[in-house]
Parts: sequence; C-alpha cells; structure tokens
Amino acid sequence: MPATTAAIASALGPLARRFDVDVLDSCASTNAELLARAEAGAPSGTVLVANEQTAGRGRRGRSWISSPGDSLAFSLLWRFAPGTAPAGLSLAVGLAVARALARVGAGDTALKWPNDILRNRRKLGGILVELLPGAPHAAVIGIGINLRLPAAMPADLRAASAALDLPATDESALYAALLTELLAALEQFAAAGFAALRDDWMARHAFQDAPVLLSTDFASPREGICRGVDADGALLLESAAGIERVLSGEVSLRPA
Repeated sequence: MPATTAAIASALGPLARRFDVDVLDSCASTNAELLARAEAGAPSGTVLVANEQTAGRGRRGRSWISSPGDSLAFSLLWRFAPGTAPAGLSLAVGLAVARALARVGAGDTALKWPNDILRNRRKLGGILVELLPGAPHAAVIGIGINLRLPAAMPADLRAASAALDLPATDESALYAALLTELLAALEQFAAAGFAALRDDWMARHAFQDAPVLLSTDFASPREGICRGVDADGALLLESAAGIERVLSGEVSLRPA
C-alpha cells in the first residue's frame, strides 16, 4: 500500500513525535525540496516522502528516478549540535538502513563504502547526504530503496540492481522501520561519532579483505585490498605502498 502521513505516524507509535512527516504524491527531488525547507527553518526530524520522484539525485550527479510502487524515496533533515563533525555520517545511515531492512525480513544485505546498500552484490539502495550551506552540522539525508525492478528497466541496469521483492509491501511500515533505526543511529552518531558504529558497519561490509579496484574522477584506477574503514569512516586501502586512507566521496569500488 502507498505510504500516507497518518499511516507512517501510526506505525511509528510513540516515536512519531520525533518526526514531522510530509508525504507528497510527486516531487522532483526530495533532497532538493527538503534543503529549501531547511534553509527556511524546518526543524530537525522533518521527513519528506515522495511516492513518485521525477528528478532524484544520487552520488556523482547520477539520477535516481522512482515510480509509484517500485521504490521508496525520502529525505530526512537532521540538525546536530554545532561543531559536530559529519565524518562517517553516510556510513552510519547505511547501517541504519541495513538494520531496518533486517527488521522487515530482508536481512541479506551488505554495505558498500561509502553509501550503497547491496543485495547479492547488486545495488538495492543508495544514500545521498548533503550539508546545509552555512550550517555544516545540519544534514539532509536522502535514501532510495528498490522495492521491485520495473519491467521496462534496461538490461544492463537490471543486471547491476536488486530489489526487496517482499510478498506484501506496506510502505508506511517500511518507512516507520527505517525512521526508527535512523533515529537510533543518528543519536548514537551525535553522542560518539561513527566510531561507536564502526564494528557493526564492518560486520556488514561487502568487500572486507577483498581485492578491489579504486577509481576516482581525477586519478588513475588503482588496485589493493580493502581493509574496511577507520573510526572516521575513511576507507582503508592496502597496496604495496602501505595502507592509504581514502576520504573523498568521489570514489567507487569494484571487485578487482
């Protein structure tokens, strides 16, 4: 069933008071819309859900289009205490998503640094964290998850994608599970940083101790062994030269 504001609040129970949820039939981009609302003073915990997203944005300028019934698309505004370092935030969010999916019976997921949710080594969902201009302690967290793969999806994209494909999908209950785990992870992140979540993230790391190919927009691809992440969420790549900390968000990983 499509999500509604009232149904999400009902599924959240007492936690509903921690969020201000707005469900739209359609919008261009939940992140873009919520960034505008954040700049206008929207409170922490504001959530924008779109049953249809026509110009969604992913990392590195990629698009994330969602159609009714095929995916979940939402953004959450979270305001941390001034001075909070956002290092590792996208990883903390990914962990929360994986925990939430396990709650609804989809526990066979893995995490790919820095912001992908995988199922059977294929992309199930993605995360886009954008900091509010002039207020780096305020983040708009965009999340997209495939519920099912559209029949019209191109073959090459289908081969790299995964979906939940749950027998019966109550979208409001899924959003409630996601928000519940996001609340817990973000409160822990605010109190102790990503270091408090690192072990749990590593337990779900898809490429732990595996040979990988690391590519960026401005350097030649290089191979190494992925040794996970450090307490700040930086990727650890081991090569003949030693272990390198990779901080840039403009990085992709592929099995070597």
